[in-house]
Amino acid sequence: MTDLTLTTRRERPFDPPETYARLRERGDVHRMRYADGHEGWLVTGYAAARAVLADQRFSNRPELAHPPLAARADLAEEIRSQEFEVPPGFFLRTDAPEHTRYRKLLTGQFTVRRMKQLEARIEEITEARLDEMEASGGPVDLVDAFALPIPSLVICELLGVPYEERAAFQEDTKILVSLDARASDALAAIGRVFTYLYGLVSRKREHPGEDLLSGLIEGGELTDDELTGVAFLLLVAGHETTANMLGLGTYALLADPAQLTALRDDPSLIGNAVEELMRHLTIIHVGPVRTALEDVEIDGHLIRKGESVTLHLPVINRDPSRFPGGDRLDVTRPATGHLGFGHGIHQCLGQQLARAEMRIGFAALLRRFPGLRLAVPADEVPLRADMAIYGVHRLPVTW
Repeated sequence: MTDLTLTTRRERPFDPPETYARLRERGDVHRMRYADGHEGWLVTGYAAARAVLADQRFSNRPELAHPPLAARADLAEEIRSQEFEVPPGFFLRTDAPEHTRYRKLLTGQFTVRRMKQLEARIEEITEARLDEMEASGGPVDLVDAFALPIPSLVICELLGVPYEERAAFQEDTKILVSLDARASDALAAIGRVFTYLYGLVSRKREHPGEDLLSGLIEGGELTDDELTGVAFLLLVAGHETTANMLGLGTYALLADPAQLTALRDDPSLIGNAVEELMRHLTIIHVGPVRTALEDVEIDGHLIRKGESVTLHLPVINRDPSRFPGGDRLDVTRPATGHLGFGHGIHQCLGQQLARAEMRIGFAALLRRFPGLRLAVPADEVPLRADMAIYGVHRLPVTW
């Protein structure tokens, strides 16, 4: 049996664990032991990762996968014991053709017109948050004052959720991405969020608006259960990820004066900087996970039907064969092609919205606060090693 398992412990705040970086030097694909004792595979190389993500002989259905982290093994087992099923509409964890149907309906809602409207609102929301920061006089926690409110407000705008009701789900989404949460707490959080969203869907049927949920209801192809599942996916995916990129990305820039200066001196680099920060920081600790539906050969390794394959994206996005010198942050690097938004049929549907939030957010923050700096020593910034989505719990800054 192999001794290779998974950990989220990082020796340095912006780098993946050294164990996996050294492992990548020996090849793209490695035998690995999952938390439940099952042997599967770990991918650390870029070419192999793209091959797995693009191959529909690998399934994304959760009932086929094995828990990649020991901290979540209890949750996976309790979910199985309660015969918990992925709700209709939560299409991230489905395969074609079911996934294709949902994705097509959602793509029709992410129109150019809606994205342009949302970009204008992102600018308004960002400036309003920066006004409040400036009025406070600092120091402030950038996560609470800036990084979390912006994507939260935007996803509320997209779904038609009254922002004053965000407290109904925000604490629960934290539980869902915690690696230390008890299984019973995670299941209870899922129930509360679904109850809230099901009620929201009912309200939208009675009083439709200009939001995405109302548009899906008008299309008439989804049941209330399916609409609730779609809303749940977009809600969780739509603010935890971007919020942590804004927080961790700002921390990374403040910790690297040369890159911060380069971006301040040339604001036209902001689009490229967003891609580089996505690549360099890759906030998904471990994953995604796929399971072979039949025997498949990847990089000379035969992956048997039923075996799970875990991709280590933080290491993959630094593969020197694709990104020479990838362990360095370089806002001038052409970083397109990273896998931070995935690849293949499950590539992030809201990636353009996320890019807009980061592009507008980072640019406005650096413009409004040219003296922005950490308000505590760098080694005192609390990191989210205990969460499935990496980032900072708090980022005290002043200017």
